[in-house]
Amino acid sequence: MTSPAQLPGTLGPLPTQRSSGHFSATWHCRGGHGARGRLSPRWDAPNTAELHSLHTPVRHPILQIAHPPPTLASSSPSTARAPPNSRRSASKIGRLLHGSSRARCSWASREEPTMTSPETETARVVDAAATAAPDQQAQTTQGPGGMPEIELLARRPARSETPQPQSNDDLQRETANDDIPVAASKRRLFYSSAQWTADGTTVIVGASDNSVSSFVLPADLLQSAGQDLVLEPQATAHLPEPTHAIAAAPFFSLADPASQTYLVGCRDHPIHLYHAFSDPDAQSTPLGAYRLIRKETEQYITPNSMIWPQPGTHFLCGSANRLDYFDVSRHGSDGPLLTVPTIPSKRHISKGSGVGMKGTVSALAASPYDADGGLLVAAGTWTRWMGMYDLGRTDKVVANWSISQAASANFGLDVDGQGIVQVAWSPCGRYLIINERHSSGLLVYDIRGAGKLLSVLTGRTCFSQQRLTCDVFQGDMYGSTGFEVWAGSQDGNVRVWDNVGLQEGPAPPSWEWKAHDSPVGSTILHSCGSVVATCSGAWEHSPDHLLGDAVDEGSQSRVLDESSLKIWSIGSQG
Repeated sequence: MTSPAQLPGTLGPLPTQRSSGHFSATWHCRGGHGARGRLSPRWDAPNTAELHSLHTPVRHPILQIAHPPPTLASSSPSTARAPPNSRRSASKIGRLLHGSSRARCSWASREEPTMTSPETETARVVDAAATAAPDQQAQTTQGPGGMPEIELLARRPARSETPQPQSNDDLQRETANDDIPVAASKRRLFYSSAQWTADGTTVIVGASDNSVSSFVLPADLLQSAGQDLVLEPQATAHLPEPTHAIAAAPFFSLADPASQTYLVGCRDHPIHLYHAFSDPDAQSTPLGAYRLIRKETEQYITPNSMIWPQPGTHFLCGSANRLDYFDVSRHGSDGPLLTVPTIPSKRHISKGSGVGMKGTVSALAASPYDADGGLLVAAGTWTRWMGMYDLGRTDKVVANWSISQAASANFGLDVDGQGIVQVAWSPCGRYLIINERHSSGLLVYDIRGAGKLLSVLTGRTCFSQQRLTCDVFQGDMYGSTGFEVWAGSQDGNVRVWDNVGLQEGPAPPSWEWKAHDSPVGSTILHSCGSVVATCSGAWEHSPDHLLGDAVDEGSQSRVLDESSLKIWSIGSQG
């Protein structure tokens, strides 16, 4: 068994990736030092259909879509609009123009950058907020000290497409044989996960009714100060079974309909490739399928985690005691290119010879893209074990270790934890954040440096089995101020830790704000760092002593009242 302390000897620093594109944008700065950048520089990007060649960049206008994006059958790339494309480059522009802070910029681009004074920008926002109707004014939170201003830009309440009963008589007929009227609650849903697409124009949202929706942000989102916009999905795919694994294409672009895809792994089905803006009449027909079958029983294996890393030619999924590596171009084939068992013994799983990590691989994360083709993958399991795999060079495990006693052994903290739900790399690729269910802390490991547990991010409220994911952002391009970690909590708050990586031991949140009235399932930052999306909702289970003789499923659990997708603007530091 290899310990994390041996990692620095086997893994070198990641090489710097260079981009072939360039930007031009209009930047509206607010607040001087500490201001954050509002994305949207125009991105002159290489043709996404040719991932492995660097031709002359094709110039596209920026995010001017006021209607659903074109589909594969009806439109060509020339009729689509191009969004900003690179998370790393977009945030770098803001830092270069404004030192170590993040400059505020608009979504509409111009040929030459023009700066506006903080007074002008503040006056514009105040005037817009004053003229908005009282019921349309956005929720704004101004925090004390170093907390920035948080403004709600848009929202989408979770709503089911199933028709609701039109009268009390209809409801009584549907619940005539039930002691508890649960018909209405069965139709309710909540948003369970959300993720940005690679170009930053679209949010892919999973829901509890086995659906995946695509929300394209409106072009005037960041110009609608003081207004609470209501988002509408451009398309919704209905899955055959529940899923915990959704991965959007790493080359997703509104300029190229062929790139607008995502992968979904469902129970008792192949892994399916869907178009994000499919024709409503197509009845959620997948574009392709990838078979993942247990040869001994010919039974479908359910992926519990999935990543689709750069450059987008392959994807990786995790399941019980195994990792499977697929070629995206070989849909409909017999199976994965490579299967990596996480334990050496296949016939005696209960033993495992004391090597490897037994259990379902519930979390996967690829390190920042290596220009040399390396793919360093961190894998976590429900059994609280971690594994490092360098699939670009070997199918053998690089390191294994358990995190079950890490916080208590190093810092005397009891953060609980009942299985890893997420692993996330820092933007620099040196640190690894481990997120567990039913845990009050996030573990931060120094993988490439000291090779040990560096700190524990405390103060998070999470006492359920639900997946509550976090996100990271590099506030300073030179890393002199560390990086940020953003995480939702069970109490509806979003907590932020600054300067992660620069301090050792327990670290309380730097600031927080109330985002929802129910658990925050996903907290995801836009690549500009000034826009964040959150989604909320959960099941609430009745205590055992209150169930009595009730056997109806609806009487044992219900969906919490508040569930929504929200888009927030992060203002200048206070």
